[in-house]
Order: sequence, then C-alpha cells, then structure tokens
Amino acid sequence: MYILPKKYLSLLCILWMFPLALSAQEEPADSVLQNATLENVIAYALQKQPGIQQSLLDERITRISVNNRLSDWYPQIQFNGSLQHNVQLQSSSIGGNIIQLGVKNTSAAQFLATQQLLNRDLLLASITAKNVKQQASQNTENNRINLVVNVTKAFYDVLATEQQVKVSGENIARLERSLKDAYSQYEAGTADKIDYKRATIALNNTKASLQSNQELLEAKKEYLKLLMGYPAGEKLDIVYDQQTMENNIGLDTTQKSNYRNRVEYRMLQTSRNLQIGNLKYSKLAYMPNLYASGSYSLYYLNNDIRQLYSKNYPISYAALTLSIPIFQGTKRFQGIQQQKLQLRRIDYDIQNLENSVNAEHAQAMALYRSNLATYNALKENMEIAREVYDVVDMQYRSGVKTYLEVITAESDLRTARINYYNALYQLLSAKVDVQKALGQITF
Repeated sequence: MYILPKKYLSLLCILWMFPLALSAQEEPADSVLQNATLENVIAYALQKQPGIQQSLLDERITRISVNNRLSDWYPQIQFNGSLQHNVQLQSSSIGGNIIQLGVKNTSAAQFLATQQLLNRDLLLASITAKNVKQQASQNTENNRINLVVNVTKAFYDVLATEQQVKVSGENIARLERSLKDAYSQYEAGTADKIDYKRATIALNNTKASLQSNQELLEAKKEYLKLLMGYPAGEKLDIVYDQQTMENNIGLDTTQKSNYRNRVEYRMLQTSRNLQIGNLKYSKLAYMPNLYASGSYSLYYLNNDIRQLYSKNYPISYAALTLSIPIFQGTKRFQGIQQQKLQLRRIDYDIQNLENSVNAEHAQAMALYRSNLATYNALKENMEIAREVYDVVDMQYRSGVKTYLEVITAESDLRTARINYYNALYQLLSAKVDVQKALGQITF
C-alpha cells in the first residue's frame, strides 16, 4: 500500500480546511450592513431584532403547545412492569387453620391503552386551536409594525443630526475663510480688529455646536442599532437620497380612518373568538367524560425465583368509563356568568379601539398637515437665506457691507438649513404615524 509523504498530507489538510476558513470569515458579513438605506435597515431589523425573534419563538412554542394538547385525542399506550419478592407471606385464618396466602415471588407485565371519546377540556382545545395560533401570529405582526415605526423614526432622527453636523462643518469652512480674510484686512489696516474677533467668536461657537452634535449623533446611532439588533461594536453608516426623500413626503390627507384595518382590531377579534370558546366550555360543564380502556397483563407466580417465568397467568379486560357530573353547586352558573361578562368587556375594548383609532388618526393627520406647512415655509426660508448670504458676502468683499451683517446672514443661513432638515424629517416621521393610524403598515 502506497503512503503519501507528510508534506502532501499537510497540503491536502490545508486545501480541505480552506473552504471552511472562508465560510468562517464570511459569516460576520451577515451581521453588518454594507448599504444602510432605510429599506435595508428595516429589513435588517425585522430579521435580527431580538424582540421579533422572541415573538417568532413564541409562535413556535404556541403551535407546539396546541399540538401537544390535541395529542391527547390519540390513543395513549403504557407499559408497566414489576418484580416483587415477599419476605414474609400474609397469613389468614381459614376454618380455624392458619394458612399462608400467596407466593414468595411475583412479577407482572401490563400493557394499558386508553382512548378519550368525550372530554370537555379536549373539545375546548380543538375549538380554540386555530385562534390560539392566530393570536400568536398577530402578536408578532403587531411587534413588527411597532418596530418598523420606531426604526423609521430613529433613522430620520439620525439623518437630522447628521445634517446638523454637515451644516456645522460647512459653516466652519466658511467661517475659517472669513476669519482669514478679516485678519488679512486688519493687518492691512483696512478694517479694525472687531471683525476678526467676531469671526473668531462665531467660529468657536460653531465648533462647539459641531462637537455637541457629533456626540449626540453617536448616541442616536447606538439607539438605532439597539432597535435593529445591530452589533454594538460594528460601524453603521446610513445611506439616503435627499431628493427621493423629498419626493416621498406626499400623502393623501382625504383618507378616512377605519379601525378594522388595524392589527389591534384583528387581535381583539381573535380574543373575542377565544372568549366565545371559553363561554362554550363553561356551558358544557355538565358534559360527561367518556373514555375506553383496555389492558393485557402477564402475571408470574412462583416460590422458586428460578422458575418464576416458567409459566404465566394472563389477565385482560376492555372497558368503557363514563363520568357524569350530577351536582356542582352553582359552579356552572357562576362560570357562565363570568365568561359572559368577559365577552362584554372585550366588546367594550373593541368600541374603545374604534374611538382611540379615530383620535389617533386625527392627531397624526393634524400633525402631518402642520409639519407640511412648516416644511414648505422653512424650505422657502432656506432658499431666501442662502440668497441673502451670497449677496451680503459679495457686498462685504466689495466693501459695501460690514462684517457684522455677514455674520448675521451666515447665522440665518445656518439656522434656516438646520430648521429645514429638521422639518423634513419631522414631516416624514409624521407621515409614518399617519400610515400606522390608517393601518397601512402591514407585515
């Protein structure tokens, strides 16, 4: 038999382990986002967020629990075995004579089978099985909707802060240029030191604002990563298209709310169906319990342990067992009344949901309209502020305007831009609230 040299064996081992090493290196790629758009961030959160994974596990647990309960309808087969050595046999007086009863060694092997034919608890499990599973599924859907809303708002919040950082960075670049120009004019004797002092103050304030926003941005990113279930140590750089976002601010404000479109309504309907099942269960308190059973047993009796299993004395039977409740006090009546009241309570929950959804829709729509008006006004203000700054800056360089007017125009432009971006993201967040109120966010 030919044996490969050690160097070839080592090479084969390396080649065999190489794909495994590649797959191990590729695994972490699934835990980070390469293109963190809003759509990808939401998709990632729905897949990775621990709360959603717990809801999915709860669904599986519920399905298994229901199937486990329904399995009691199937035949139940059991085996029992025993081996007993009697150290002292029982004695009894028969006809004035003391006689020992039994044998020293006994053994038994029993096969027992039961089959439920009529059982109130199992009937309830059968009636409510579908609704119990549906309730778990709807709970997951509700958690997904809330997650999408929260992640979307957190995403826009990060964007708004990023824009503030961006605006501050651009302002610092302008202020540094202005400071350089003001200092040059001061050294040339064409301006006093007040201009470059003011430029220095404005620059320092903007740098402080930038530092504050950068710290705040990191905190908001961490919150977004928390909502997403994103690894804390991994970097998350969100991606967006400004024009696309501005194009998506539109919303049909004539839409009417319908609480039946909300997952909360479907959840209450499922709870109501389950409660109807509980009411039926209470009404069936008089139902008898009926089951069939059968047994086949092998009995071995012998005083000599070595001959114990030489002969057996089998016993078998088949039976129907019926249990009928005759008097339960007022338990059945009280149980029915309790379940009826619980059913009425759920009806009031549905009525309250209708009112709360209408109020939620009205508030969300009012906030959207208000933010839309603010957005339009601030967008116009930003364009005007940019035009004013360009003119004032040009006039200052021509010696027409003072540097104080430049600083004022620059401050107005910075404020207008920040207000515009905040208004845009607040408007988009308000749109999400309206869509949730209308029941248009579904999963």
